[in-house]
Amino acid sequence: MSSEQRKIRIAVVFGGRSSEHEISCVTAGSVLSVIDPDRYEVVPVGITRTGNWVLASGDPENLRIDPATKALPSVSEDGLELALPFDTAGQLMTVSPSRGTERLAEVDVVLPLLHGPFGEDGTIQGLFEMMGVRYAGAGVFSSAAAMDKVFMKAMLVGNGIPTSPYVAITARAWETERKKVLDDIAELGTTVFVKPARAGSSVGISKVRDSGDADAVVAAVEAAREHDPKVLVEAQVVGREIECGVLESEDGGTPDVSFPAEVHVAEGFDFYDFEAKYLSTSGLTIPAEIPEEATARLRAMAADVFEAMGCEGLARVDFFYTEDGEVLVNELNTMPGFTPSSAFPQMWEATGVDYATLVERMITTALRRSPGLR
Repeated sequence: MSSEQRKIRIAVVFGGRSSEHEISCVTAGSVLSVIDPDRYEVVPVGITRTGNWVLASGDPENLRIDPATKALPSVSEDGLELALPFDTAGQLMTVSPSRGTERLAEVDVVLPLLHGPFGEDGTIQGLFEMMGVRYAGAGVFSSAAAMDKVFMKAMLVGNGIPTSPYVAITARAWETERKKVLDDIAELGTTVFVKPARAGSSVGISKVRDSGDADAVVAAVEAAREHDPKVLVEAQVVGREIECGVLESEDGGTPDVSFPAEVHVAEGFDFYDFEAKYLSTSGLTIPAEIPEEATARLRAMAADVFEAMGCEGLARVDFFYTEDGEVLVNELNTMPGFTPSSAFPQMWEATGVDYATLVERMITTALRRSPGLR
């Protein structure tokens, strides 16, 4: 087959060094199961927890949560040929004891199905930019700003988009100004949530019921710091958790927004933490049962957030909807989960975009962008 006739070659990159390694693997398995093999040639590339790139199995069955044991998949280094990042011609390189280093294939587009630091935070996007390789999702700055919840909040406030009150804790402030930090946290209100500033999938989050209890706050901050030296503490917002999926427009116009979904946390869970999200019966109501006016406002605000943060491709925007009708932005995910239980594909399914079409759209919007500055 000539180069003009060959299939579009996609590198599906998954795993990674963050605490969300396993969820990235599950996401990759779901995506790999629907990519059209008649149109695309897939090169599955796993990144181990230590940061090694390896040529991985593209079998979706190897990348799913075991229904019996709840065991999570991961990328193993054992017995796999190492892959190196792209050269300046957009080609993957491989290295093996028998053949040494050689070019593997020219890649047309990358699906970086990575969650959390070293994947969703602009770092790997910067690598793709330097190598001149097209990739799906937000660019370097948008990825970094959305991943860091402190900068995300600052950008939202600067664009007139409401979010909950918060205190940001840097490593320096925690070591040298702890009393002031604790005093500021106590001013947020009785109940607060403490979370890593640059993590997702509800990893490392604690709910503190008495913000004036210094010991409880310190314990929660230290738990968050196990995942990130930078910590965000937010005032509790009493309201319903509503999410919207956003897709880059196919015609260059205003972003498309899904029907909103309401999150229902399973019985026995205090809030939507990792186990409640992935390993429980927590569910969604789609469309969310809220007034029509509120639905329109949420969807419009989701598009505003997408554009204010400079997003591309796809994103999920999470909101709080209070009893008095106030809407506050909670978080923005520039590479939302694609697992079977993830909200993003479920919202689009209800809106009329099935899973395979969703993945196809992610690929095609990435392919139409030219490498380099946008």
